[in-house]
Amino acid sequence: MNPSPTLHLNPRDIDAIERATTAAVSPEALEELDGWLLPFDPGTVGRAHSAVPLRHAAIDAAVLDRLEARYQARRMPAVFRLATEPCFDPLRHALIRRGYHPTERPVLVQVGSAKAMREVSRQEPAETASAPDAAWAALFVGEGFDPVDGASRVKSLGRARDSLYASVRENGKTVAAGAMAFGHGWSSVHGMRTDSSCRGRGLAGRVLAGLAEAALHRGFERIFLQVEEGNAPARALYRRAGFETAWCYEYWRRA
Repeated sequence: MNPSPTLHLNPRDIDAIERATTAAVSPEALEELDGWLLPFDPGTVGRAHSAVPLRHAAIDAAVLDRLEARYQARRMPAVFRLATEPCFDPLRHALIRRGYHPTERPVLVQVGSAKAMREVSRQEPAETASAPDAAWAALFVGEGFDPVDGASRVKSLGRARDSLYASVRENGKTVAAGAMAFGHGWSSVHGMRTDSSCRGRGLAGRVLAGLAEAALHRGFERIFLQVEEGNAPARALYRRAGFETAWCYEYWRRA
């Protein structure tokens, strides 16, 4: 997936998006070393425990020794989150020599505007709250979702500072949900979920609309989100909401 030539994100934007991404998933610990963010977290959220460079530029592979040492010191396996940009080719070759391999599910970083996202749904927008409640959390561990992963995501998203949590409710049950984080000049969408029995009714669009209203209220126009490349329904929704792909990344792990 090639990024849109119309985006023109500058190095400061990339740095800001990576910092905001890590803050939104709120790892238990965070370090910065040689232009990399190193989050440490035992949960299932990949962005909360993978080292990521803060710039898209050639990087000396010698840094891998120092990064691996920091994860080893915390008794955690090193995982690297790398954009599929040509500048990282030498680093990828070095990772392969060390026994690392990319994931089979690349992830797209997409950017858009709050105004365009608000227009994705003409239905009543989702309500938002400053803290996740039990009904919001229950959706993540409900039927059709991995309960272990869901519980980890609820914990990670729930402890982020100054985030909002969107819910569409029916008969006291949350049937669609999402979260929005704010920081480094960006708002960002996370944790989009719809009850498996309620899909195809535009509920996810209502979640996006509610989050967009919150972003506009706070004065945030620029929004980013991340979606697996193979998730066609989600990508179609985000395309209707005006999002374009800025870059693609993969997780690199040892087998």
